[in-house]
Formats: sequence, C-alpha cells, structure tokens
Amino acid sequence: MTKQDPLPTETSVIEQVPLDSLTLSDLNPRKTVSEAHIDTLAASIARFGLIQNLAGLRQPDGRVEIVAGGCRLRALQQIAAKAETPSPATVPVRLTEDPEEAAVWASAENAAREALTPADEIRAFGAMAAKGASVADITLAFAVSEARVYQRLALAALPQPVLDALAAGEITLGAAKAFTLSQDAALTQKLLDQIKDQPISEAQLKSALNPDAVSSSDRRARFVGQEAYEAAGGSLTRDLFSDAVYFADPGLLDDLFADALEAERTALVEEAGWLWAETKPEPWLNYYEIDQAKLARVYPVAGDLTEDEAEDYDTLAEMCEAGVLDATGEARLAALQAMLDGDYTDDQKAVAGCFVVVNQSGRPEVTAGLVRAEDKTAAIEAGVLTAPARPAPAPKSPYSQKLTADMQAIRLAAVQAALLAKPELVLDLLGFGVSEASGSFETVFGLRLERPSNVPSVEDGFAREPRLDHGIDATAYWSEGTRVEDLTETFNAFRAEGKKARNAHITEAIARSLPYKAGGDAFFDQIAAEARADIRKHWTPTAENFFARVSADHLTELLCAFLDCDARDERIMAFGKLKKAEKAEKMEKQITDPVTQKLMGLTSEQKENLAVWVPDCL
Repeated sequence: MTKQDPLPTETSVIEQVPLDSLTLSDLNPRKTVSEAHIDTLAASIARFGLIQNLAGLRQPDGRVEIVAGGCRLRALQQIAAKAETPSPATVPVRLTEDPEEAAVWASAENAAREALTPADEIRAFGAMAAKGASVADITLAFAVSEARVYQRLALAALPQPVLDALAAGEITLGAAKAFTLSQDAALTQKLLDQIKDQPISEAQLKSALNPDAVSSSDRRARFVGQEAYEAAGGSLTRDLFSDAVYFADPGLLDDLFADALEAERTALVEEAGWLWAETKPEPWLNYYEIDQAKLARVYPVAGDLTEDEAEDYDTLAEMCEAGVLDATGEARLAALQAMLDGDYTDDQKAVAGCFVVVNQSGRPEVTAGLVRAEDKTAAIEAGVLTAPARPAPAPKSPYSQKLTADMQAIRLAAVQAALLAKPELVLDLLGFGVSEASGSFETVFGLRLERPSNVPSVEDGFAREPRLDHGIDATAYWSEGTRVEDLTETFNAFRAEGKKARNAHITEAIARSLPYKAGGDAFFDQIAAEARADIRKHWTPTAENFFARVSADHLTELLCAFLDCDARDERIMAFGKLKKAEKAEKMEKQITDPVTQKLMGLTSEQKENLAVWVPDCL
C-alpha cells in the first residue's frame, strides 16, 4: 500500500474588500477580453448578483491584486462607473498572502473553465425557464446569444432518454433536433435504441420518425395548399430548426388532392367548354399512352395583330429583352402575346378534350385539343380535323403470326448458341449496347442501364465528371433520348476503336448505373472505400451550395468545430454578430481562402482537416 500525498493546507480566507482597492494582477492569465463579453457579464451580475467570489493576493501595503476573476472585476468596475450615485462597495474576495498559492489559483481557474455541453445547456436553460426566467434572463445568466437560448429551449421538452443519450455522446445534436418532430413516445424510444453510436443523417432519422408525413414541398401539398388542408381538419408538424412543415395526415391530403384535381377537370368541361376532360394522378402525361389510344390533335387558331399592335409588340419585346419593362408594359406584352398565340375555337372544343395533371411544382398542367377515335368523324365533318389519306392495303402474308414468332425464336436460339463461342463479340456487343454510341432507344441482351441522380440541385462548387454525363433519366427518356440511324455502321466504327476503348465504355456504363447506398450502408461503404472515393475531389463547400442552406446556429457550431474552441472565443463572438449571408460567406472563406485562414489563426492540422471536411448528413 503506497503512502498518499497529504492534502494541501488551506491558508486563505474570504473577506469583503472595497472595490476601489482592487487591481488586476499580472498573474491573471486572461490578458485580452472583448468589451462585448464584459458588457454581457456586467448585465448578468447586475441582474443576478456576483455568483462566484474573486481571488486575490494581498500585498504588504494592503493592496489586493486579483489573480482569478479578472473579467468579473472589470464588470463590477463598469457597474460602479455607470452608477448615478456611486457608494462605497465591497466585494467578497478569497485572499492569500502567499504569491505561490496565488499563482496556483490563477492557473487552476483558467484551466478548469470548460464550456457546458449541449445537453447540459438544454437542461440548465430549461430549468431556468421552468422557474419563470425569460429568454433575456437566461441570456444574461449564461452570457450567450438569445438565438442559442431559443435553440436550446426548443430541445428542453425532449424525452429524458434522448437528452441522456446526447449527454453520453451516443447521438449527435442534429439527431436530438430530429427527435423534436416525433409525436410517438414508443417510436422515439425504439429508434433511439437503434441509432445509438450509429452514423445516421438527420434526414434519415426525420423520415423514420414521421414515415407517413408529407413535406409541404410535395406537389400534392402545394396543389391543395396548407390553408385548405388545415380547414379540413388536417394537422401539421413543424421542424423547430428549419422552415420545413409536414402534413401529418397523408390520407386526408390524398382525398383533398383528388377533390381539387376533379374540380379542375369539371371546370374544363363546364366552364371552358371542352367535350371531355380526364385527370391523371401522375405528375406528367405519358405521350406513349396517347399514341396507343390513337388520339388525333387540333391546335389553337393563331391570332393576328393590327399594324399598331404589331409595332407596340416589337417595342415592348425590345424593352423586355433589355430588362427595362415595367409591370404595366409586361401585362400589355403578355396580352399581345396571347393574341398572337391564339386560342381554341368553340367548334374545336365541341369535338375535342384534354388531360390535366399536377406537375412536380404543384401546378396544374393541361394538354388540350385531343380528339378521341369515336369523335374523329364529327371533327372531320365540323371542319376542324382533316381526314387522313387511306394507305394502300398491304399484301397478306402467307405466314401466320404464331409461325413467324416460332421461326424468330429458332433464329434467336441459333444466334445465341453461336455467340457462346465468340466471347470477344459478346463483349463488343455489350460495350456497344450500354454506351452512348448505340443511342438511347436500342437495347442489346435486354439491357438498358439507367442513370441514378448524381448531380446536386445546386451545382455551385460541384465538378462534373464528363464520363458520367451519359445516360437518360427516366423522367426525360422520351423527350431527350437519341436514336442511331445505321446501327451496323455505328457498331463497326465502335469495334474499330479497340478493346481498351470498349472496356472503358463498359466500365463507365456500369459505374453510372450504381445507385446510392447499393446493397445497404455497409456494402456501399466497402465499395466507396475500395474505390477510394473522395467527395472533396468533386465538391467544394461554398456559401451557395451548403452554408447558406443550414441554420445560423449550426454555422456557429461548425465554426467552433473548425477552430477547436467554444462559443466564448472572441472569434466566435464576432462571428455571431454577422448576418446570416455574411456568416455563410465567412464559412466559405474558411475553406477556400488562405488569407482568411491565416487571420483566423488556423493551425496546419486545422487546415488539413478543412481540406477533407464533409457534412455528417451523408
């Protein structure tokens, strides 16, 4: 058993010392303090009193030099200086006459000071609010911004297990924020148990907490409108940390969407005068379906402008192009344009109809002037549709359809069998079929590789890889697809490029078709690791593509992480006074501007960390 060192002997006493006899000691380690911090601390002491004593060294001549609590001393002196009728005031000071003991106090207090963790702040702020303290009171008491207090109080109502997990470091602050969306205690506990110490994005957690909720940005929500939804008894869930709003009753929203879409259809028939109108639940119209239905089409009758109207139109169009057209001129130009575009006649509407859909932006789109097969005769008789010329009848084939199909199957089997001995030809065909060379509409081996979305909505700071640009998105397939006229010639030219080019085409096509999180998180992570995928090689965080799209509070937290400091750091306090847009620009410069990095005092290690930093939402 080892002999323990004895506890240090307490030689100090606490005395009430006149404020005007206190000075700041050279032993005090905090030499530079912002005036804003002293102002905030002075307001806090004026409101709540001096909570913690000062510590000082008594000199032989009776003077007391403060070695710990220099900021409190400055704040007290400020309060006394502003008093209208100064009166003698004393301050509780822990005193010693031993310089070595005073030096230990000075170092110990500065080293022991540690910012509250988010969980501690949430509980502390919540406790004060529960006792009736205002946001302003809490701001003064803890010397933080009002925005920070509001953010923390929004989390104060979280279930105790969630706050315990945050305090233990088992979940992130972002995950805790996501739990504010939950209305189901059992689901909250279940998900909390699942995500502890697991990487999960806020978006994934929010989706799991509200699996049936519909975002207000959804086309159905935009079309119906929040006011109509709430008037029908629908409830909303709001994200306390963003502008996101969720419609909590998807069944009601679907009913309202169907009713509103039916109202659009009814108006097209009863008010606009079309013979028929039909709604489609999808956000786009399938033109292949229209072709299959053999619908004919009539077009608006173009209008004519008088000489004066035409001259007016040209003048207004030039002004619009130059960007100097006012609201009145824009309205006049739109009216003239509508006259030029023309409209459907009553005779056309009497024999034709339209489809109506709601697009992804929540706006109704009408495709009009469609004539059904049973109405074509009436349309021709009304003079709004021209009868098609009758083609000459094709000679009747001596072979039945079934016999032809059987013979085609036999030929296919023969070709497939022959290919088994020609692996190089198979690879040539595979490379040709999945490459851009064969166009979008042809398929080889029954394969067509789609391209999952790999371009962000905000492309600022994003470097495209040209080899990944080929491939048609499913929603744009029919409008943007390409077709090769002579496949044989194109295939021969493709083969002439050689095996290296062929293999590159195959690699690019297969890589383009990889979906996000293919095979689950672990499998996708393995692919990314083996491929040595580097997000920052293709993306640089900027104000436009990232920092302006998160909350100001989160920007402050990020800056604290970048600089390895807490919210009381002078750089953070100065940052907190900036407007949101200025903060976003400042954060971009932290990443990209060496001058800003130098001014902010970034170390080499911090710069290296910023060079590879990516947000934790991936």
